[in-house]
Amino acid sequence: MTSSNSKPQPTLEDVAKVASLSRLALDDAALDSARVDLLAILEHVANLQTLDVEGVEPMPRPQDTVNRLAEDEPGPTLDRDVLLAMAPKTEGHFIAVPKVLGEGGA
Repeated sequence: MTSSNSKPQPTLEDVAKVASLSRLALDDAALDSARVDLLAILEHVANLQTLDVEGVEPMPRPQDTVNRLAEDEPGPTLDRDVLLAMAPKTEGHFIAVPKVLGEGGA
């Protein structure tokens, strides 16, 4: 990343490398748009770093939200044959889904 006035300025090459590492195929317009977004994010983070947080207690979330924990109770289920009949593709007694991970699990 190049820098002018000590702020990080990611280049299109930087964004293309991150896109490649993220396995994203972006055209030139999308790379430029992602660069603009990344610049905005970096500027926001830089602004956050200037805040005085002395004495501010850390919190796990911004609201006082409490999860409602209900008992896990089985409910009505579909018959296996009915469910398999609705599936777009099956393998034996299972619903077939497209492969998500490549060789070696990555």
